[in-house]
Parts: sequence; C-alpha cells; structure tokens
Amino acid sequence: MTGTTGAGLRALYVNCTLEKDPAKSHTRLLLGASADILRRNGVEVEHLHLLSHQVAPGINPDMTEHGWDRDDWPALWKKVLAADILVVGTPIWLGEESSVCRLLIDRLYAMSGELNHLGQSVFYGKVAGSVVTGNEDGIKHVAMSLGFALNHLGYTIPPQADCGWIGEAGPGPSYGDDDGNGGRVGFDNEFTQRNTTIMSWNLMHLANLLRGGIPNEGNDRNAWKAGARFDFANPEYRS
Repeated sequence: MTGTTGAGLRALYVNCTLEKDPAKSHTRLLLGASADILRRNGVEVEHLHLLSHQVAPGINPDMTEHGWDRDDWPALWKKVLAADILVVGTPIWLGEESSVCRLLIDRLYAMSGELNHLGQSVFYGKVAGSVVTGNEDGIKHVAMSLGFALNHLGYTIPPQADCGWIGEAGPGPSYGDDDGNGGRVGFDNEFTQRNTTIMSWNLMHLANLLRGGIPNEGNDRNAWKAGARFDFANPEYRS
C-alpha cells in the first residue's frame, strides 16, 4: 500500500541499541518496519545509529565547551531539528531503556532552552513515539518513561505512540532471530504488527495536523519575559 499521507514530512529514527554494529541490532529491524510504512506514504525517512557517533554525556548543547575533546551532538541536532517525527528505538535492559537511550534524552534535554519562531520550545509542533525490543517484560514501562520525557520537552505524543516485541522471560531469541523453521522470531506476532502499524499512522496523522505548529497564545516564553503573565498573587486571577 502506497500513498501521499506523509508527503513533505521528515522522520528521524534513532536506534539506541548497545550493538556497535547496526547490522546486528534487533531494534533496528522493528524500527525499519515502522519506517517502511512512513516511507511508502511519502515521508522522508532517515535512520540514525547513535553509537556510530561520539556523543558526549551532558546536558549542554556542545560538551566540547565543557571539557570533552569531541562531541558529535551539535551535528546530529540538526537532523533532530529538521525532523517532524522522532521515533526512539531502544532495547530493554534490567527493565529500563538502554544507557544509550538515556544519553539521547539527556542531549535532547540540553536543547530545551531553544525556542522556535513563536517563542515556544523548539520541540513544539513535532511528534514522537517509541519502539522497544527485548526478551523481558517492560515495553509499557519504557514507553511511559520515554513518552513523558519527550512530552515534557515539547513533543506532542499521538494516541498509542509506542510498539514493541519481547520474547519469553530469560535468555532466548531476540526479535528477528532465525526461529529454526525458516522464519524470523517475532515477525508473525500480530500484536506487534498491529501496534507498529497504528503507531506509524498516528505519527503521520498528527504530524500532518501540526504542520502549522501550535498556537502560541499563553505559551510564548518571549512574551513571558516581556511581562505578559498572570500575577498569581493578585486575587483577580484566583478562582
């Protein structure tokens, strides 16, 4: 099925796997399933494997200004900023998102002081979702953590904006592994297929609705600085 629902939109899929080689990443396979849906509907899609870059830890826009010899984040930030849709992919380790994923969240947080042309958070008008893989329970927990963090920064989170796959508890095959019968583990999981499809379409639908941005009445930080604010100490503003 092809279409033009997402024509003119850009999506960035960030893989926060701990695998140094992206070709060995199980998370990349499920990210690719979502990305293919968007691409077939006109969205310009780019994949970013975070460990292919040297991103310094920290919560400042450029950590070379804070003691690090190298920081690739300023260049990667341009890709994030250009994307209407951000999808964060992570495996589950000890019930949580990967350390690489937390690094990404920290560096996104570093940009929270940046404003768009309407005086809002630079993340306003953009949408985000998450893709989670692993062989232990925790998809919803990780999606909850990422959803809050991204929303707090300013991203708009669509309905049902997460998907994932987990195998049986304990050591075992991961998403996309050979199942020994000529198939791939997880590829026939209807729940994963359904949620991946719904998430991808909801990301496109909401990104389309937000093409013009979010009205800046009451959320313009520049206006706040200029004094356009409620005086909460004034009884006039109390209910």
